[in-house]
Amino acid sequence: MPELVEVELSRRLAERLVGRQVASVQLHDLHACATDPGRFVSLEGATFAAARRRGKLLLLDTDSATLGMHFGMTGRLVIDGRPALERLLYSPAVLQPRWLRFALAMTDGGAVELHDPRRLGRVSIDPDEGALGPDSASVTLAELRSALLGRSRRIALKARLLDQSRLAGVGNLIADEVLWRAALSPERPAASLDDGELRRLQRQIRSTTSMLLNRGGSHAGDLMAARVPGGLCPKDGYPLTRSLVGGRTTFWCPAHQT
Repeated sequence: MPELVEVELSRRLAERLVGRQVASVQLHDLHACATDPGRFVSLEGATFAAARRRGKLLLLDTDSATLGMHFGMTGRLVIDGRPALERLLYSPAVLQPRWLRFALAMTDGGAVELHDPRRLGRVSIDPDEGALGPDSASVTLAELRSALLGRSRRIALKARLLDQSRLAGVGNLIADEVLWRAALSPERPAASLDDGELRRLQRQIRSTTSMLLNRGGSHAGDLMAARVPGGLCPKDGYPLTRSLVGGRTTFWCPAHQT
């Protein structure tokens, strides 16, 4: 499923759009439109200026508007027939024409497409970037400290990490990998971390994100193969605990994650 890593790989592919002009917009599935479908006409004749990312949100700037793409659980970006991701975990390997939800035809004959089997992906015009927290790939210690605090001091650590309004980009797989590497329990209160633990967590968020990018996906962590019932911790061989934290299935090691 697309997390920060997959969206960053999509952004890198989208850089090939800079300087190219949109000929027409094709709304194949209105369900995919997060803003009024009529607003997408602003893209016709527009020229792409930049490809950015904020957390899990891909932002394609043009000289008239910004196109936002959120890939849900199974969405994939395809540009000029080339998918940003050859394979997406928990999604079919081969793209089917019926999964095309949104497309831009380019004046040079190319195309920008959003394919999504589960119809959870969304496109928008000028999305509210301010609704997202700091990007987790570059989060500072001060930003992370602020993200973990809140009115309720009993909110679980993993739940806070998954809250995109506080920290943008961390999804379920990245959260489990980061907390496993940082030796922190996903169930402990987010506000309970001391300064040392906070620094350790911040380092692991940034370094783990970088490592997963180099490996090619959020599913490429060392914990991934053990995220099954009966799985053993790759670090100490202790049986992993499977629990529900922040509404998401969570695997963690009670022997070293405290």
